[in-house]
Amino acid sequence: MDAHAAMLAELHRLRRRMPDVSGTVLADLDGLLVVSDLPGIDAQNVAALSAAGVGIGHRFAQIVGHGPLRESIIQATGGWVICYPAGHALLTVVAFPVADLSRLHPEARAVAQRLGALWDPVRTVDDRVGGSQLADPHAPLAVRTPMASLPVDRLGGPYGGERHHRYPGTY
Repeated sequence: MDAHAAMLAELHRLRRRMPDVSGTVLADLDGLLVVSDLPGIDAQNVAALSAAGVGIGHRFAQIVGHGPLRESIIQATGGWVICYPAGHALLTVVAFPVADLSRLHPEARAVAQRLGALWDPVRTVDDRVGGSQLADPHAPLAVRTPMASLPVDRLGGPYGGERHHRYPGTY
């Protein structure tokens, strides 16, 4: 069984053992999808957001002096999103609101450890193979459009068109 199939099997086993888990994603630390068992949801977006969220959580823990981040837990009205370190990757578990976290945490941490053991050697080989193919850091950047030339809406914001606020009542 190749590493990808073994990682996918680990994700499937976690969902079978923990029926309150609706899906799982393994992402590298840059937020790129490695493997997913997350039906009905864009796993690439989840992978990217997992890395970003863990990065922010790591920074918060660092700023308040609480040591290294162990995991990131988000509780929403529709359930839980939990990110666990998995070697040089992240295991993201999406669970229903009724999930028993006292059972889920030890199970997911063990899976994350096994996934890390499967992913790290593959990642290392990929780095050695692709390392020489990295972009030249001194090469010119792609053509970019300066902000001054983008359309501006009537209140001065970029992009033009109607105003869409992410947070109601803000300007």
